Amino acid sequence: MKYLLTASLFVCYINVFALLEGTDFPSMDTQTVENEKVNLPKDVNDKYTLVALAYSKKAEKDLSTWFSPIYNQFIREATGVFSSFSYDINVYFVPMFTGIKSAATGAAKKKAAKELDPLLIPNILFYKGNLKPYKEALEFDKKDVPYLFLIDTNGKIAYATLGAYSDQKMEDMEEFLDSL
Repeated sequence: MKYLLTASLFVCYINVFALLEGTDFPSMDTQTVENEKVNLPKDVNDKYTLVALAYSKKAEKDLSTWFSPIYNQFIREATGVFSSFSYDINVYFVPMFTGIKSAATGAAKKKAAKELDPLLIPNILFYKGNLKPYKEALEFDKKDVPYLFLIDTNGKIAYATLGAYSDQKMEDMEEFLDSL
């Protein structure tokens, strides 16, 4: 009975999260490792954009489970026979530094530049600022999980998921992209 109740609550949470689809993604001023400014979604409205957000250490750890699968599926240039199976979308991983943690943004940029695969660096953006507007607009109810949003060219949330990577979550996202 306890398992059934937990599973039911999780399904209800996912359905509530899906209600975000069709709403505007809130404007977010970010910076690259090289301190270039990028406003999401305004500066990336040339095509669909996948934005993966994390605002805690645990969420960042789970976010990192998405790095390789997303890189392989959406960032790496497909060649030969596989080029017809590639997706043309923007992809950004965004660690969010808020409150007292915002002072660590510079150190995090340096660490990312040093430790992450150079092929992934252009896809990392850093947010420094207030979390409250995003918690409210994007329903960030769970601190310890990453949130992934696929934003259309009009800045609206087209698809959303949360949590660590799973094959099923990736399949669902690809199925959505294939339906466009």
